[in-house]
Amino acid sequence: MKKAIKYLVAFIVIQFVVEFVVMLVWQMVGGTGFREAMTRIFTGSQAVTAPMMITVQAAFSIVALVVFLWRRWCVVSNHYLKTWPWAVFLWSAIAALGTLVPSELFQELVPMKDFNSEILGDIMSSRWGYLAVCIFAPLVEELVFRGAILRSLLGSLQNHWTAILVSALLFAIAHLNPAQMPHAFCLGVLLGWMYYRTHSVLPGIIVHWVNNTAAYVMFNILPNAEEFRLIDLWGGSRLHIGMAVLFSLLIFIPAIVQLHLNMRKASP
Repeated sequence: MKKAIKYLVAFIVIQFVVEFVVMLVWQMVGGTGFREAMTRIFTGSQAVTAPMMITVQAAFSIVALVVFLWRRWCVVSNHYLKTWPWAVFLWSAIAALGTLVPSELFQELVPMKDFNSEILGDIMSSRWGYLAVCIFAPLVEELVFRGAILRSLLGSLQNHWTAILVSALLFAIAHLNPAQMPHAFCLGVLLGWMYYRTHSVLPGIIVHWVNNTAAYVMFNILPNAEEFRLIDLWGGSRLHIGMAVLFSLLIFIPAIVQLHLNMRKASP
């Protein structure tokens, strides 16, 4: 358990340090003096832009990956690919699609404070935002939260479901945004179960990538995406929303069954 907490703290510290450095350098390159730049950061008066935060995400991902791999807190190998897990990858993508509507409905029914909606919207509107949200985030978060944190919990806790739930809770907390926490926790349980069954982060990366990519695509094709509600998409019909949730479950449940039947652990 101590290792898992250490990995989480390292993840958050790296994130804050990289964000601080990028914001400082960004201002100084723009002509702001060192002292003034420091004052703006510490007082929160620094203007935060999408290009800046995309750069933060890219730099943070690279630094986090280097640190976790260098310290051997997570292990990367091709053992799982040798099991020819293509069916698992396919059903992972399908399962991810099946979570979208139920998750969105839950967030609408149980709204929470969203601290990042404005800047996240700007990032999602950018082409480079896809790289930050859909490529870097799934890769680094799976390596850290499943490849390092969950792996250590599975080794220290007797019950694997306890380890999965704890890792999912830490995954939700690390998002530092109440609006994202319920979905992050539920997704973390699914991703944790997949890691436990395979000892590989690859299926989780697929799920994470599809989930984030679907959100990115929907944000950019729907009008007024920041204020989007399911009831608006289906013309105000609650029946249609219920049918959409049912259809999603008819995708998700068979996908989980197929994953259960097809997933097996990688052999070293």
